[in-house]
Amino acid sequence: MSDLEIQTLCMESYSSRSARHYQALPNGRLSRVADASEDRHWHSLRHIFMSIFLPQGYPESVSKDYLAYQFWDTIQAFASSITGTLATQAVLKGVGVGDETSTVAAATVTWILKDGTGMLGRIAFAWSKGSKLDCDAKQWRLFADVLNDVAIFMEIMAPAFPACFTLIVCTSGFFKCIVGVAGGATRAALTMHQARRDNMADVSAKDGSQETLVNLAGLLFSLFLIPIVADNLHLTYAFYALFTILHLYANYQAVRAVCMETLNRARLHLVLQHYLQWEEVPGPAIINPQEPLLLGFHQQLKISLGTPLYTVTSSVADFQKALEGNTTNYLIFFNRPAGTISILLHRQADSVDVIKAYTHALILEVLLHQDVGMCALERVSLLHLQHQLCKESNKEDPKIHSEMHQFLDRIFPKFLAGLTAAGWVTDRNLLGPGEWRMEWLSAEKKTL
Repeated sequence: MSDLEIQTLCMESYSSRSARHYQALPNGRLSRVADASEDRHWHSLRHIFMSIFLPQGYPESVSKDYLAYQFWDTIQAFASSITGTLATQAVLKGVGVGDETSTVAAATVTWILKDGTGMLGRIAFAWSKGSKLDCDAKQWRLFADVLNDVAIFMEIMAPAFPACFTLIVCTSGFFKCIVGVAGGATRAALTMHQARRDNMADVSAKDGSQETLVNLAGLLFSLFLIPIVADNLHLTYAFYALFTILHLYANYQAVRAVCMETLNRARLHLVLQHYLQWEEVPGPAIINPQEPLLLGFHQQLKISLGTPLYTVTSSVADFQKALEGNTTNYLIFFNRPAGTISILLHRQADSVDVIKAYTHALILEVLLHQDVGMCALERVSLLHLQHQLCKESNKEDPKIHSEMHQFLDRIFPKFLAGLTAAGWVTDRNLLGPGEWRMEWLSAEKKTL
């Protein structure tokens, strides 16, 4: 049978893996021919490993930053497992394990107080910060890991202060439950970012498998480590310092590797600064490495999105001034003495309206606190607006609000198109608006 008599009918591949060719044999059967260059034994082992620990369809089914993030996340999880073991040993020693003078009741009470305090911390933190965790997932992820290291340090040091042991472990339990809320919530946010084929459950499940494997490795390592450090405090502290440094470094690299395409306040601020200066919209790959990873993103003005009207003004004149020249789905109130910008959102406001409203507030901040003489985007208009805002510190020109809206109406369509072209997601955002919405009559309706 010659090769000329065999025809290739089709080919198939699993994700980006090696292709298989199907050929028609003279007897009417299909013949499957795999890539001759692949090592079948190695391929089968690699395939098994990938099917167990990586999402189906990897790498096409996840974001491009998935592998880098998971690599550093694995290292930090291993380091955290080791320091956690050292902390567990210290707490067990502190509650009296191995001490004949200790009672089971005392140890049980300490453990109950520790867990109870942690439960209260979990509820309080979720109530106060739960709505902010999506907006700054990278920052809260790093915060959770730093706080976890602080809690572990407290547990390791607790036996050295027997008079305050219960207070210390209860505080540590409080911190660890905060870590649980912040870490779990931000992990879900990052998983949503990584899942690119509506496969969030699969990505989350495989992440759990990876973490279990790492914890197992940490457990085996701890079996050799604990006998060495059991009666040596200095060595315990040395290992804690070593693995904590590794843990923090790996966490920093992990969150820095994440490249999110949704706009939060810090990323939109950086994008707009670049756009005003160079008249081009940078992509996520340029902006994400510049994003600050510490909580408390610094702004000269406090900007509130989705606030209720009664917290902003009780004056009809102020409300009508905000409506002047406004055809958008938001109202903006600027309180210069207090250094605040409050944005009221219309009931019909969508994600693009929220992005435009926050862009409006950021431009006000730029006009008040930066030199716009070097901006490439409408430099003359920006200088004029800056002069109008700053010529009188206590009394604003009534026309400034209308001129600001006209300026936004000119530049925002091009800015929005640039965001889309650069790869930013605009149909949803992470700007964290409040839930208050309102309706108002447009200028046209009021004149009828």
